[in-house]
Amino acid sequence: MLGTLGLFTVLLAASLPLVDFFIVNVALPTMGRDLGASESVLELVVAGYGVAYAVLLVLGGRLGDLFGRRRLFLGGMAAFGLTSLACGLAPDAWMLVAARVAQGASAAAMLPQVLATIQAATEGPRRARAMSLYGATAGLSMVAGQILGGVLVAADLWGTGWRSVFLVNVPVVVVGLVLAARAVPETRSRRPEPVDGPGTVLLAAALLTLLVPLTEGRAAGWPLWTWLSLAAFPCAAAAFWAVERRADRQGRTPLVPPSLFALTSLRRGLVMIVPFSMGFSGFMFVIAVALQRGAGLDPVPAGLALAPMALAFLCVSLAGPRLVTRYGTRVVGAGAVLQGVGVALMMLAAWRSWPDLGLVGLLPGAAVAGAGQALQLPVLMRIVLSEVPPARAGVGGGVMVTTQQSALALGVATLGTLFLSLVPHTGMRDALLWTLTVQLAGVLLTGLMSLRLPRAVR
Repeated sequence: MLGTLGLFTVLLAASLPLVDFFIVNVALPTMGRDLGASESVLELVVAGYGVAYAVLLVLGGRLGDLFGRRRLFLGGMAAFGLTSLACGLAPDAWMLVAARVAQGASAAAMLPQVLATIQAATEGPRRARAMSLYGATAGLSMVAGQILGGVLVAADLWGTGWRSVFLVNVPVVVVGLVLAARAVPETRSRRPEPVDGPGTVLLAAALLTLLVPLTEGRAAGWPLWTWLSLAAFPCAAAAFWAVERRADRQGRTPLVPPSLFALTSLRRGLVMIVPFSMGFSGFMFVIAVALQRGAGLDPVPAGLALAPMALAFLCVSLAGPRLVTRYGTRVVGAGAVLQGVGVALMMLAAWRSWPDLGLVGLLPGAAVAGAGQALQLPVLMRIVLSEVPPARAGVGGGVMVTTQQSALALGVATLGTLFLSLVPHTGMRDALLWTLTVQLAGVLLTGLMSLRLPRAVR
């Protein structure tokens, strides 16, 4: 069984990949000046990590089921620490990009084991509480990463500057490894399923053909290869699904078993995670750029402007399990309404106060939006995995986190591209308002889809 110390350890590990996805947002300008990197290379620092992470997550879950989740967890965490060190010591921009790709691959080996261990080593109310805490940790990490990035860059600890946003992971990983060796139990599938080679290759091809051109296209000027890659995405996705269905019919074990999508809770929860995560990551990227380049804030004020969102998320997510017990999945719809009100308040603040926008102006909207997000993400994650059998916990967790991570990367690519494309034509304020309007539409979509969720959460 997974004890309190073991749960703390796996949740600590779960926070690291998400913190590192967002921690670089406010550090990118400093990185660019220090390394002499172009905008397209800086986007690779973000995209290289996110794409490697998304592409390998399902494979990481399968390997944990096959070889033991504790073993993959320890190996992935150790590799994450080493690649973080490599990022922090990178002598030039291209070495940083390579280290970030390796860091994303390490995270993909580590994170699926967190969800799989929770599913396999807990049950009943303890599992529900652990899943709620996982969802709260995930949401809080995404906001805290951006705040921490600003603080570390400005603090310039021992003259490390932006490098500290990566080097800070090293002592955390050392502590995590010591705790994991003592408190995380070994679990694995009772009937280990071999790795699906064709499925792995085709899933990687599908994700790469979608995410790489979207994340690099604008900065590169949308060359021919980006359009060819996007055109290849539907073909790669269709080929992947056909191979998986054929393997399932023939009694072999596909990488992503189509039978998983017969679970209504998993299917509907995944569909809702996509617009939620796209809006979340797109907002975090856009607000970091707007506050630093448009409002002229330094990294610390730019990061701390989101502190009310993090604090509200933490407080409301702690009450989440009790609210779900009493009101079921209706809290997801209520959360979407709150988030929409929060986004609208931030739009009003930007419209009235620009460019004098900071912590005070954003406080009401950020706090309300953070409370709304806390009522959605933890519950959606519980819903997705509620009916997945323990034997397929690694695969189910990998599918969920791959969906979330792909949506996070898509959010930065789509909303970020929209915002940066509008700035030269409309100005920073109006570009921010138009982008937040698109996010508001995504929040409305999430709220409407919540009406189709089962009332109770198992």
